[in-house]
Amino acid sequence: MQPIDNFADRVLTWFDQHGRKDLPWQMDKTPYRVWISEIMLQQTQVVTVIPYYQKFMTNFPDVYRLADAPEDEVLAHWSGLGYYARARNLHKAAKVLANELDGTFPASLEGVCELSGIGRSTAAAILSISRNEQTAILDGNVKRVLGRFHAIDTWPGEKKTENAMWELAESYMPAKRCGDYTQAMMDLGATLCTRSKPQCLLCPIQEDCQALASGTPTDYPIKKPKKSIPTRQTDMLVLQNPDGKVLLEKRPSTGIWGGLWSLPESQDEAITLATEQRFKVTIENLSALTGFRHTFSHYHLEITPYLASIQASDEIGEDGKYQWYTLEEAMTLGLPTPIRKILTPLLDK
Repeated sequence: MQPIDNFADRVLTWFDQHGRKDLPWQMDKTPYRVWISEIMLQQTQVVTVIPYYQKFMTNFPDVYRLADAPEDEVLAHWSGLGYYARARNLHKAAKVLANELDGTFPASLEGVCELSGIGRSTAAAILSISRNEQTAILDGNVKRVLGRFHAIDTWPGEKKTENAMWELAESYMPAKRCGDYTQAMMDLGATLCTRSKPQCLLCPIQEDCQALASGTPTDYPIKKPKKSIPTRQTDMLVLQNPDGKVLLEKRPSTGIWGGLWSLPESQDEAITLATEQRFKVTIENLSALTGFRHTFSHYHLEITPYLASIQASDEIGEDGKYQWYTLEEAMTLGLPTPIRKILTPLLDK
């Protein structure tokens, strides 16, 4: 895997003509603004991120405002984006930046990597885009471009392959226009060198692309061996008291939906009896709502919601773990997408 000459020049020439330059985070490229965008763009498409980013920046325009905000407020603005550990790490890192580093990002790659939730590629993107530092990235788009360009026939998730890709990424990083080059490589992977339908004839590096020469560019990069995804089942309880409020449960700070507000769950077959005993309530009416499947990266979750009209006890509550909210109040909280999907139709009833 030998680097070729003029790689960066060709990529930058293409970027000048066809690259994306009007995305919200490309205006006023401060480390803070770039950082927020890079975290949001992890595992999430640009078209999805744009409205979230705009709203987030309106409410948290600088690192001090983000650091001072309650975690619930941060998670509420992340609700629907998924991978909520990203938001918790953002909040944690913002506190370090505001309280220990005078609101300024570290100057070194190693220093940025010490912040919660920031890996080597994200740190490099922040520094190259906001400060024009010569720090190469290796995100999913760049792995795809390099994996095809060099027809790398081993899975990029393997450490040996990843190290080789890092060497290539660093060798191609130019000394000038570092930020533009980083954005160009992201754009090349996102708009031309896509997963399923690469537009090879429009690519600025097609002449030397080994995957294109092979005739099967979509065979690269080599995909991770598939594993079967298990399926789990749960019942979710929409307990509604005479005032129309629903009971929400604060999730633990780690794990699935960490720190978000969710509905209590149950795996008991005798759901009425189990719920009455658990919460010390009397269920007057119980009905099953339409079930659905929600897919995480490592398993499917089959959800059956139940709506229960109850006479509530004042004893509900475990150190703030459970709280009553009106449906309108609930919608302002950090809710996982499936919970929002269950509660939204109830607003019209």
